[in-house]
Amino acid sequence: MNEDTFNMDIRKFLKKVGINAQREIEHAVLRALDDKKLNGTETLKVSMTLDVPELSIHHKLDDQIHLK
Repeated sequence: MNEDTFNMDIRKFLKKVGINAQREIEHAVLRALDDKKLNGTETLKVSMTLDVPELSIHHKLDDQIHLK
């Protein structure tokens, strides 16, 4: 195993996940505010699941995002 390649690929994957997740959440919140489905004071429950079948990893993270 090449540790440098392994580390770089993990970092690239996590960066991609972070950027895409943030973009999706921001766009969805803005649409919901425009559609009056949210008023901007909510706390949103969020979860993210990491799956790596070859390693039998199924890890779920739960948290909250506060709009105010």
